[in-house]
Amino acid sequence: MLYNIFKAFWVGGVICVIAQIIIDKTKLTPARIMVSYVVAGAILTLIGIYEPIVKYAGAGATVPIIGFGYSLCKGVIKAVNEKGLIGVMIGGITATAGGITAAILFGYLAALLSKPRLK
Repeated sequence: MLYNIFKAFWVGGVICVIAQIIIDKTKLTPARIMVSYVVAGAILTLIGIYEPIVKYAGAGATVPIIGFGYSLCKGVIKAVNEKGLIGVMIGGITATAGGITAAILFGYLAALLSKPRLK
């Protein structure tokens, strides 16, 4: 079990370190880097590279934003196999609905519980 935690930690850490280096060494905004990570996750999943990383690292590979691209792509692939071409439109949303809902809910709760202040 401790070894699994170590694998998740170092893989997730490397993913985050790469993003931090990109932030520090380029003029890309964090938003563009996040979108690039989502797209990279989808592309790496499509060509079969990201699935072995997920199997090895578990949450270390699926929790960072690149894992969102992985989840979208896996959902689309599954839905296309089950429902045909319409799966392109519904697969990604179906696969990520729980995570999106949780992000909205927790963001709303944080907004209710925090005290806004001017900078």
